[in-house]
Amino acid sequence: MSHFPILSLITFLPLVGAGFILTIRGDAEVVGRNARNVALWTSLITFFLSLYIWFNFNSGTAAFQFEERAAWMPAFKISYHMGIDGISMLFVMLTTLLTPICVLASWENVRDRHREYMISFLVLETMMIGMFCALDLFLFYIFFEGVLIPMFLIIGVWGGPRRVYASFKFFLFTLLGSVLMLLAMLTMYYTAGTADIPALMAFSFPAAMQTWLWLAFFASFAVKVPMWPVHTWLPDAHVEAPTAGSVILAAVLLKFGGYGFLRFSLPMFPDATVEFTPLIYTLSIIAVIYTSLVALAQEDMKKLIAYSSVAHMGFVTIGTFTLTIHGVEGAIYTMLSHGVVSAALFLIVGVVYDRMHSRDISTYGGLVHRMPAYALIFMLFMLASVGLPGTGGFVGEFLVLLGAFQADTWVAALAATGVILGAVYMLYLYRRVIFGKLVKEDLQRIMDLSRREVAVFAPLVILVLWMGIYPVTFLDIMHVSVNNLIQPFEAARAAAEGAAVIAGH
Repeated sequence: MSHFPILSLITFLPLVGAGFILTIRGDAEVVGRNARNVALWTSLITFFLSLYIWFNFNSGTAAFQFEERAAWMPAFKISYHMGIDGISMLFVMLTTLLTPICVLASWENVRDRHREYMISFLVLETMMIGMFCALDLFLFYIFFEGVLIPMFLIIGVWGGPRRVYASFKFFLFTLLGSVLMLLAMLTMYYTAGTADIPALMAFSFPAAMQTWLWLAFFASFAVKVPMWPVHTWLPDAHVEAPTAGSVILAAVLLKFGGYGFLRFSLPMFPDATVEFTPLIYTLSIIAVIYTSLVALAQEDMKKLIAYSSVAHMGFVTIGTFTLTIHGVEGAIYTMLSHGVVSAALFLIVGVVYDRMHSRDISTYGGLVHRMPAYALIFMLFMLASVGLPGTGGFVGEFLVLLGAFQADTWVAALAATGVILGAVYMLYLYRRVIFGKLVKEDLQRIMDLSRREVAVFAPLVILVLWMGIYPVTFLDIMHVSVNNLIQPFEAARAAAEGAAVIAGH
């Protein structure tokens, strides 16, 4: 299968499933049942096909693997070019794993337009996988922006009472930054004479040009992360989105910005990256501390978890711009861990919302008496969110703080306050929802997790413990690619330190 286009297959297979759903005929109940089944089986097959990449990936090289190239617009030197390295492969696996979980989580709580809902999720999966695999600037941009359309529909059609406002805010925020990125891409294309991402990574852009290009890409990636102060679209989008929409938004879409920094900003604009690192540190520390305090003040469970996502992604940007191996590996690991944990936390909120139709923390209390299995799973992911050793959250945050300490001890000290604040708001949430006396009459008959809900949580439980107990599985895959990315910065740092020593003598 050395020449088999496996990346194209797993990218576009969900699109085939979406097309098949369009052909389903019958009454609303038959169409809904068959649409759910097709979406589930399509996403499961896509996941099992992606395991071929996992088992055949060579972690000993930083080169792109499973490459596919075909002429697309040869007159403009634009090609269909796909490939993955040790960084993007992990995000492809995260996407293919979470999509069937989202389909299964939507099995009963989507009341109407099942066909359109499942089509939207499958199209979204194609766009997400394609974005992580694309190795041509314009192919990347198509997938990067293509995500907006199905996500806009998922929030705007199946969301809460303020869904239209939230969906337009999400769309406009992300689109505005991406227009500046498109202008930067056109500049890079005309300057380097190619749209090929590996070729652009090896091209040396003039220092003055790097500054403007970096800022243009930053405008797009900062919104996607999201970084403070352009994070305000995220709480609204999470609160109004259906449960599965919040899951995929937090677990995968927020990683687009972090991935973009690693794929474009660091390798293509190294001089500008070093120049703007203090800016990233400042914005990230504000995000970690400020949004943690805002999370502590929330009465809506979804909003609390949404603000905690901004704080966790602040750790990601700090780790990325430490420009150390530990920091960057910690940033990637935090993104993966946050993808699993935030997905689980939004699903946990969805469980009680489906039963009580309320996300207010004050609605609950004493659930451990009626929902012991729910309380146990909630506890595991709450502790993973605060970085308990033995869970994936600990490994990522520890590596980020280690890298930050190597780069700047003040940054590390201020970032560490986020760990403390994270424990405060998550333990506060858990205590109010789970512990105490079961005094509210509405909660007396609430049911514990169903078999379907246990099936949804089981792979996430296994993964968060696996990431915490045996992290080398994932660190080995990314290590060579990260080392190749950071090597130029470490060489420049060593040269600068050597020059300082010589000047001192």
